[in-house]
Amino acid sequence: MNRTSFFFFLPVAIAALLLLGAVSQPAYTQGDATPVAGDDAVVPFVLPEAGPFHPERIEIENNQAISDWYRSAHADAASEAFRHWDEEEEIRPACAVCHSGEGFRSFHGLDGSAPGLPETPVNVGGVVDCGTCHNAGLANVTEVVFPSGVAHPVTGVEAACMTCHQGRSAGSTVSEAVAGMDEDLPNGDLRFINPHYATAAATWLGGYGGAGYQYAGREYSNRFFHARPISSCVSCHEPHTLEVDFEPCQTCHQANSIEEIRIARQSYDGSGDLSVGIRSDIQANAALLLDTVEAYGARIAGVPIIYDGNRYPYFFADANGDGIVDDRDGQPVAYSSWTPRMLIAAYNWKLVTADPGAFAHNPYYALELLYDSIEDLSGPLGIDMGSLNILR
Repeated sequence: MNRTSFFFFLPVAIAALLLLGAVSQPAYTQGDATPVAGDDAVVPFVLPEAGPFHPERIEIENNQAISDWYRSAHADAASEAFRHWDEEEEIRPACAVCHSGEGFRSFHGLDGSAPGLPETPVNVGGVVDCGTCHNAGLANVTEVVFPSGVAHPVTGVEAACMTCHQGRSAGSTVSEAVAGMDEDLPNGDLRFINPHYATAAATWLGGYGGAGYQYAGREYSNRFFHARPISSCVSCHEPHTLEVDFEPCQTCHQANSIEEIRIARQSYDGSGDLSVGIRSDIQANAALLLDTVEAYGARIAGVPIIYDGNRYPYFFADANGDGIVDDRDGQPVAYSSWTPRMLIAAYNWKLVTADPGAFAHNPYYALELLYDSIEDLSGPLGIDMGSLNILR
């Protein structure tokens, strides 16, 4: 029987069954089992009472995973990560790749389109949904290309993690921007280069991935290889809640939290305190680098600089040095007195601090970028690196 015949026959069959029920069955009032007419009477057919309906009792496969995901940052439709484009009512293709499941699938050709940036903007309202990481076609994605140009091999869900946590720029981006310029001469053509946010994959690959600006003549730690089985994104992060499972860490590390894990027997920040986690050393050296950038801005570039992490492009001018961001027509004045040396250091600082888990993803690479950036700024500032007592 073809579809047309079936849908023609279906209502006829239902009508016949109802008629049969009306002829052969006694009528019942809803919820009552007592006939209201004799067995020979023709009475209307009444459906029995339904319910109560308990949707909470319906078993749903993967219900716990769905519940965990719903409470995660990947599903937070009210967050800036997914609301930023509300006024535009569409997400630009380059942004949609990571800020919309629809854009991600388009980028990898999982929706049947050719792989690459979506051809048109994507509708707002999407999140990193189930189809982002559970699409069967993801198994066919064998490498992810980073902003540095490095094509890193991936398997399975790693493709999703590394596509969206690689940042939007690399050290080579900065090199191209400052090429041929005097290192300590402010250049109005320079603008802050933002590595973007949550750059865990870029940090993890270290010098091999080329996310940071890597100074000539220096060697950098490559991909951070941890002892197995902690060797992939989802071996640390629960894939739906995104939370870190600390229990496996305690097999080797004695600490009360992941932030308190110390991986070195030396102090990198000059404090000599080995009782704290390596995260503390990274934070201290990052704070020192920001202070050094600010000192350089005032003394070498000639215009004091203020960092405000709540407003893009984050670095603003303070021409009169009063500690308040300059204002022009009600708008903050973006810093525009960058020298190549200053821009490089600020970029490296932002890259390290943009990954709150840098201490776990690749602490050595983070410390190397911070040290080299401080050292580079210290030259024109006349700072003796030995007096800082920090280590690379």
